[in-house]
Amino acid sequence: MNSMVFGKYIPVDSVLHRNDPRAKIIAMFILLVAIFLPAGWWAYLLLGAVLLLGLALSKLKLSFILKSFKPMMFMMFFLLIVNILSVHTGDLWLTLGPVTVYSDAVLNTLYIVVRLILMIMLTTMLTATTKPLELTLGLEYLMKPLHRIGVPTHEIAMMISIALRFIPTIIEETMRIMNAQKSRGVDFDEGKLKEKIMAVLSLIVPLFSVAFQRADDLANAMEARGYVPGAERTRYKKLQYAGRDWFLLLFCLAVLAAVIALVILL
Repeated sequence: MNSMVFGKYIPVDSVLHRNDPRAKIIAMFILLVAIFLPAGWWAYLLLGAVLLLGLALSKLKLSFILKSFKPMMFMMFFLLIVNILSVHTGDLWLTLGPVTVYSDAVLNTLYIVVRLILMIMLTTMLTATTKPLELTLGLEYLMKPLHRIGVPTHEIAMMISIALRFIPTIIEETMRIMNAQKSRGVDFDEGKLKEKIMAVLSLIVPLFSVAFQRADDLANAMEARGYVPGAERTRYKKLQYAGRDWFLLLFCLAVLAAVIALVILL
């Protein structure tokens, strides 16, 4: 459980923890737009510096963020292999028998990997500095205009919040089932590919059973507390923008403007 990062809230008193959840969600989307703009390495360097500044302001350890990259290592390696086999433009860098490695294949992979790293850092900081309840409120407030056309904004926001909250729980249950099966002789590390696939498939039934049981317990708990989907609800905590929230949004807009300027100039 300690190795699970995404969706985990870290209770620390920092500037970003005190920001309004709506401001943090909007800031995240602004920076995501900047990440996906084809502005080159200078833009990625700027965005990396901005995220490191946010990491310092949130008082999160760099090792905490680095843990979130581990599940993506296989995906990054897979992208490299796919690009090497499919991209044959640019300078020829290496020849290994029938396999040829071109510069564009490696550079395209680096672009994708850097974008993934920036996205993971950004989303991890959001979930680590925002309580699940505050995240639900922020999403609901931001989607409020859609409620006028019949979109169940509260239910959607609650589902997103519950999904984020239960990611670490499901990972913990997976590790617990794996340890239980290892104690019964199941080997997830050794053996042929078919044996490894069968070992992983043996996790699916108990994992789904546990997930459905937790979902049923959560539904019973919400019903016992009088939760009615679609009913008008009062709020104990009212969200209000402060000066630091406006500064956060203006800062992120300035970063987006700088990235757009790099797109135009480069």
